[in-house]
This record gives sequence, structure tokens and C-alpha cells, in this order.
Amino acid sequence: MDRNSDILTLKIAMLRITVEESPAEEKWILQGQLTGDFASELRANWRVSLDRCSDRSRVVVLSDVTVIDKSGEEILLEMIHQRARFVATGIYTRHLLKELQARINTECNSDLG
Repeated sequence: MDRNSDILTLKIAMLRITVEESPAEEKWILQGQLTGDFASELRANWRVSLDRCSDRSRVVVLSDVTVIDKSGEEILLEMIHQRARFVATGIYTRHLLKELQARINTECNSDLG
């Protein structure tokens, strides 16, 4: 019997959200998959934080995010609108953030014209 057939590999989807707070700033460290229900959970927590203290600057660290779907893009877009700053090391994530920022710039320019 092949020993590999006895091994079951499970990939558990998750998003870990860690928030480090100081009087002037919140640092949101995201790890895992920014998808579906996880993106919704992040959005809910983000909005609670804004309601609690809207004048604090926010930094979002995406270096350990492995997957971003359309739901994840939408919350990132919302965060950009709310002036969050981002830390991203992956090529795809940095490219995506530039694309989302360009989308906002296009929306602003079309609103002016």
C-alpha cells in the first residue's frame, strides 16, 4: 500500500487580523486569505474602528496576505478612500494597490468633468 494515500492534507482558509494601536495610529496586520466572508469580517471590524476613532491614521500591512478576491479588492478600495496607508511586499499585491488607486483617481477625475 502506498503510504501517500494514507495522508490527508487539509488547507484551512483563514484571515488573521491583528490590530496594534497607539494614540496616533492603528496598524492592521493581515495574514491569510482576503476573500469572501473574511473580507466581510474585515470590513465590519474596520467600520467599528472608524466609528470609535476616525481621526487616527491607519496602516494596513498586506505582506502575509496570500489571496485577494473581488470582495477583498472592495474592502481595500474602501480603505484607500478612507486614507489608509499600505505596506505590501508582493509584486501582485503592490500592483493591485496601484490599480485600485488608479481607479479612485479616475473616479475623482470623472466627477470633476
